[in-house]
Amino acid sequence: MSAPAPSSLAIVDAEPLPRQDEVLTEAALAFVAELHRRFTPRRDELLARRGERRAEIARTSHLDFLPDTAQVREGEWKVAPAPAALNDRRVEITGPTDRKMTVNALNSGAKVWLADFEDASAPTWENVVTGQLNLIDAYERRIDFTDPRTGKSYALKPTEQLATVVMRPRGWHLEERHLQVEGRPVPGALVDFGLYFFHNAKRLIELGKGPYFYLPKTESHLEARLWNEIFVFSQDYVGIPQGTVRATVLIETITAAYEMEEILYELRDHAAGLNAGRWDYLFSIVKNFRDGGEKFVLPDRNAVTMTAPFMRAYTELLVRTCHKRGAHAIGGMAAFIPSRKDAEVNRIAFEKVKADKDREAGDGFDGSWVAHPDLVPIAMASFDAVLGEKPNQKDRLREDVSVAPGELIAIDSLDARPTYEGLRNAVQVGIRYIEAWLRGLGAVGIFGLMEDAATAEISRSQIWQWINAGVVFEHDGEPVTATADLTREIAAGELTAIRAEIGEEAFAAGKWQQAHDLLLQVSLDADYADFLTLPAYDQLVG
Repeated sequence: MSAPAPSSLAIVDAEPLPRQDEVLTEAALAFVAELHRRFTPRRDELLARRGERRAEIARTSHLDFLPDTAQVREGEWKVAPAPAALNDRRVEITGPTDRKMTVNALNSGAKVWLADFEDASAPTWENVVTGQLNLIDAYERRIDFTDPRTGKSYALKPTEQLATVVMRPRGWHLEERHLQVEGRPVPGALVDFGLYFFHNAKRLIELGKGPYFYLPKTESHLEARLWNEIFVFSQDYVGIPQGTVRATVLIETITAAYEMEEILYELRDHAAGLNAGRWDYLFSIVKNFRDGGEKFVLPDRNAVTMTAPFMRAYTELLVRTCHKRGAHAIGGMAAFIPSRKDAEVNRIAFEKVKADKDREAGDGFDGSWVAHPDLVPIAMASFDAVLGEKPNQKDRLREDVSVAPGELIAIDSLDARPTYEGLRNAVQVGIRYIEAWLRGLGAVGIFGLMEDAATAEISRSQIWQWINAGVVFEHDGEPVTATADLTREIAAGELTAIRAEIGEEAFAAGKWQQAHDLLLQVSLDADYADFLTLPAYDQLVG
């Protein structure tokens, strides 16, 4: 095959990074450029369609299963059988692709590592490129690592003990400004997928695995269809068998919850399962029903657990849908970070994690997520107790489950209200997360929990919703209305508290004022920003 002409390449517009030539080869850049030319126009159409659908929801405050695809829901079909490397997924660990996390996640004892280029990774160009390098190095077993701060060394366990990698590219809405074709940025999803697939598809097959993906932020079966077309093209392009790619779709938008069967159907030759998250799902509910009146106002985010009636409807429908079609159902995140100082905090948190994972295993999920290696044994015990030696429980069809369309958006079925402390927490967490993100960190420990971009999205969305709904809290025995001025007052107080907590030098070295201003912008603007990460990306250095 002759070398591609420069005009056929994706053009890099960034300062050179060490070893970037191992990732940004001419052949890889030509592949990314071809993905962009073939599939970005359709991606643009689907993003426009999201806006049209949102306008329809604003008009009707209603969603339903699609009448046009009833034959799919009523048909007899199954997804392709799971490959051996993805048949047992009882515990999955999530995290960004920095070098330390790559070693720790692969060694964690989890069955799967969600290697994250999306919500747990701030998309600096360095993070994008070095994340790809770290995965290549891991597959080549040349990723031994010594922490320069602690001097501690990290090395991979034997290959057969390592977690299977399922890589998550960025969502469709994000661009990658550092990689352009004919003067236009390439969608971040195509950059992340394209570089990883091109370099690792054949390498993974040789390791007895394959190129496996988590697909984020999907809003419709038409978006799943686009991914399927990309997989078909890409497998032919590099010369591997059709069906080698496997994808698990995150059902983390309210519109996708009404199209689970259709999403699996579109990906059926490449489908591995569906996942039920929480923060992005709640963020999507607020985004779509933000002007639907009081019955759609969510209480404090920590009050909306997976046992809330409308969340139970969502998770039970997901398990039934997956098992009906032969796919894995993967549960939500345990985000707790164990404390090295407080055994009692750990005891209480571990009990909550165990109860959460026991419930998921009992409901029929085939696996679940954790954010920290110390939680792997807890989640493993919950699923071991139900699964035993079986790799999954897809034979448990949950035919007892019946979910009516209205149950998925019955927000007012939850007996809880927004509180002043909930508003304060949303401001606190929002500022602290955005500040870290602007410094290039996507997975951030805040108040004992591992938070990612979905946390900031639900936090700022609740602030916006509560102000626009005129929510009234009780504070110090008095009624207080959620307003922009109240939010500014809380945010100013939080900035002062952070300055006192970390000291003047550290405060000045950070991006605290910038994070404060950005949180207020996306929380208080009359026009609700579709994604916080869009204006944030404009401020991200690198």
